[in-house]
Amino acid sequence: MSRSRAGRVAPETDPRVNPSRPPDPSVSAFRREKNPLKKALIVLGPGLVTGASDDDPSGVGTYSQAGAAYGYATLWTTLLMFPMMTAVQYISAKVGIVSGRGLAGVLREHYPRWILYPALAALVVANTLNAGADIGAITAALNLLLPVPAIAFVVPVGLGIVVIQVFGSYQLIARVFKWLALALLAYLATALFTHPDMVKVLAGTLVPTIRLDPGYIGILVALLGTTISPYLFFWQASQEVDEQIQMGRRRLWQRRGANSKEMRFALWDTIAGMAFSELVAYFIILTTGATLFVAGKHDIGSATEAAEALRPLAGNFSAALLAVGLIGSGVLAVPVLTGSAAYGVAETFGWASGLDSRPKHAPEFYAVIVAATAIGVTINFLGLNPITALVFSAVINGLLAVPLVVILMLVSNNRRAMGERTNGRGLNLLGWVTAAVMGAAAIALIATTILS
Repeated sequence: MSRSRAGRVAPETDPRVNPSRPPDPSVSAFRREKNPLKKALIVLGPGLVTGASDDDPSGVGTYSQAGAAYGYATLWTTLLMFPMMTAVQYISAKVGIVSGRGLAGVLREHYPRWILYPALAALVVANTLNAGADIGAITAALNLLLPVPAIAFVVPVGLGIVVIQVFGSYQLIARVFKWLALALLAYLATALFTHPDMVKVLAGTLVPTIRLDPGYIGILVALLGTTISPYLFFWQASQEVDEQIQMGRRRLWQRRGANSKEMRFALWDTIAGMAFSELVAYFIILTTGATLFVAGKHDIGSATEAAEALRPLAGNFSAALLAVGLIGSGVLAVPVLTGSAAYGVAETFGWASGLDSRPKHAPEFYAVIVAATAIGVTINFLGLNPITALVFSAVINGLLAVPLVVILMLVSNNRRAMGERTNGRGLNLLGWVTAAVMGAAAIALIATTILS
């Protein structure tokens, strides 16, 4: 048995992996590549896409509202959430890579239905509400560009996203709209133009601020919910499975197990994606705190008001810049939301699934996508304010994420599902701390709301 310099079993002879399964081409490509930048690009995959989709319109709306309402007081949450979201998403990736199934598929195989069905219901409810809020944000962004009422765009936007998923290639569309979503990086540049008070910024970043009022606790729950979102657990696990299928590992026995190199790649990929996500979140809070909060505009009621935060950089083009960012992130995120719900339902009932499958080969999977999108579209005719809907969906995610993080921790420590790849002490500590922090925030929100 060959061993690496560190004394670990070398990947190609790792006993935890079936030696006859098709190899991961990225491992050999990584070894051959000499250019450090190209090496990094080889590693990046589902983790980076997950991180980018985490900055969806719900996230942008929640971070903007946090900065406008409380200035720099919530900046510290981004430092707290980075290790937590990295741990949770890496665990999700591990479940998909090692078990060869999506998260719902593992629950179906190893746990009773009274655990599976509530978890699935929580996922579908949270995702559908979030998708509806994101569709509303896309239409509000289009209204910034075109003098047409936002409500007129709702059905065409929903229909267009469904067509992309059912008849097009989401991977191809994602490559295009990821570039549009990069417009959100304008918040980083805007921070330089606003000349924020660096003493207050450092204090807000390094010193946690806790206020026992429902509004502040609510925004903390929303920040946790929009960052550590249930749909991302299911999405990343299922995407890891799809990645393996594309490598030729079409049978379950070919996908089970993982070597050390594959797990290391997944970790690097996840860290990169989560770092990108939290960097954007940090600067949205900072920029809106330095502009809207300082100007006394503590409540964002529309996309136009949210765009005001970018005025120091973009001037009269601030609305257009925000619109491009929201459209790009929204078109990336809505298929992830409805797709992860469809993966969960399909795996629960043993249906064929996969965005690369043709509709005739996975009709139930695509039916769930269509139904979730249709309900999301309908939500937009209830007359809810788009920004309020985004923050509300983040709060719902924060409440529902608590039991789902607990379930994820149980799955990732189940030897029947994970073999020898159960969590180590450090990963378990981070995972359970995440569940405890989110649980405490949820309880505090409920308590302060009742007592106020």
